[in-house]
Amino acid sequence: MNLARYATGALLASLLAIPPGHAPRAAEPTEAQFGQIISTGKTVTLELTLTLGDQSVVFSSVGSKPLTITQGDQQVVRGLENALEGMHVGEHKQVTVQPSEGFGVVQSQNFQEVPKDTIPPDLLKEGAELQGDGPHGQTVFFRVAEVKAETVVLDFNHPLAGKTLYFDVTVLDIQ
Repeated sequence: MNLARYATGALLASLLAIPPGHAPRAAEPTEAQFGQIISTGKTVTLELTLTLGDQSVVFSSVGSKPLTITQGDQQVVRGLENALEGMHVGEHKQVTVQPSEGFGVVQSQNFQEVPKDTIPPDLLKEGAELQGDGPHGQTVFFRVAEVKAETVVLDFNHPLAGKTLYFDVTVLDIQ
């Protein structure tokens, strides 16, 4: 793995953080939308906020561009996709997604110990987030889980693995 490229910013830095408690705006369905429900293959526009158990906001589309997905195409975690099924325009729902239906549980095989000199010195601290090139040229993200005397333990699990996810979602449109 090539660790020459690295990032010090949050892995989810591109996600917009909105203060907790900022409720999504309810959409008023048009006559054409009335009666439409979310089902496989439908294009769905959502306003949602994702928080964790400590109330920290991971992502929010509130006040910015709504999220558009195709239901059934696995563009969101399985637990949220299942909860969206059958919702209609204007409907608001709070959804709790367990790790097994979200980003999975933390897998011990996703930890790797590497020589300390393969990590830039300014990132030799627990929690530092990095990126590198995987074996097939793909970008891989990981974080420093532990710094030892001669080695560093890297965690290649998704940053939200093992976390219960709390979604506050409003359906804005269904096509």
